[in-house]
Amino acid sequence: MSAELVVLLIVIVTALFFDFTNGFHDTANAMATSIATGALKPKVAVAVAGLLNLVGAFLSVAVAATVAKGIVRLNEVHGQDLLVIVFAGLVGGILWNLFTWLLGLPSSSSHALFGGLIGATIAALGWSGVIWVSGTEGVLVKIVLPAVLAPVVAALVAAIGTFLVYRITRGVGTDKTDEGFRWGQIGSASLVSLAHGTNDAQKTMGIIFLALVAYGSIDADDHMPLWVMASCAVAIALGTYLGGWRIIRTLGKGLVEIEAPQGLAAESTSAAIILTSAHFGLPLSTTQTATGSILGSGIGKGAEVRWGVMGRMVVAWLLTLPAAGIVGAICWALAHLIGGLAGVLVVFAVLISGGLGIYWRSRKAPVDHHNVNEEWDTVEPARTDDQKQMG
Repeated sequence: MSAELVVLLIVIVTALFFDFTNGFHDTANAMATSIATGALKPKVAVAVAGLLNLVGAFLSVAVAATVAKGIVRLNEVHGQDLLVIVFAGLVGGILWNLFTWLLGLPSSSSHALFGGLIGATIAALGWSGVIWVSGTEGVLVKIVLPAVLAPVVAALVAAIGTFLVYRITRGVGTDKTDEGFRWGQIGSASLVSLAHGTNDAQKTMGIIFLALVAYGSIDADDHMPLWVMASCAVAIALGTYLGGWRIIRTLGKGLVEIEAPQGLAAESTSAAIILTSAHFGLPLSTTQTATGSILGSGIGKGAEVRWGVMGRMVVAWLLTLPAAGIVGAICWALAHLIGGLAGVLVVFAVLISGGLGIYWRSRKAPVDHHNVNEEWDTVEPARTDDQKQMG
């Protein structure tokens, strides 16, 4: 077995692990509101989400074809050099995903991935290796503008939808409306899960496809291999089923107090926006879309919004690209300094040790399906020291 083949296998395993973290990091996008309102029991919710993420991953490959395209100039490198850049970028994305999960902050897995790739590319090729602005391509157009617009549009649509829902059902008994909307939530949350699988699993498919092209086992014009689609679908489904309980609690209980009508409006908004972006091949952040929808549902009802929690989320969003980029750049530099297979193995060891360290830290204040629905006022004072440092 050649050194380059070992590097390829490490990249594929790392990409699938990123896909796994994407799954449990983003479970809250689909199921936080359904769990908070009692429409679905926590374990049932993550099981449904995992199954539909699995199905959704097979529906399209439009997003996979656009991953990293128009953002970084990876066509300027080939072979093992390209594999090392992709690997370093994945490590940056994974470590940021795990860190924000520890803090219970719903940051974007997509931006973590792109940030890691951008940082590794800058370290390897210089600033010219990144397409900052170029017509309809570039970091500004493909990442920054959607990041700003997605939560705003989602909040606006969800606010209008929530206002209309309460207006239309005015005068109807609360018990009847809650029961009906909880059934509706099951459908809308399922649609978000399907949309998430369609959108997010493809990002990892695109990364693995890029690695296979770099190794020379397939051509850039070939169809997406079925085994790549299947492995990415299974990885994100397993991650989703594991359940990112810390982030589910933040979105379901921390931002606004959610009732069933709000949950239906928020989930329907998220599903519509995410499916539209997947149709056009846009790698949109499902996290920012879902968060904007939940925020909008609170505004539309006139409910109290915990702006301090929202502020911490925004800080995490702003830090995602540069933080993941710095880690990606450091990982590339370390692998390049040591060189060859040994450099990749050292960075892989850093990833494993970092991941285990974050997991160990999380066990000091565990959150699972037993306590995910505790009232925020009883949980917030007990935030971990890590969260307090974020504000």
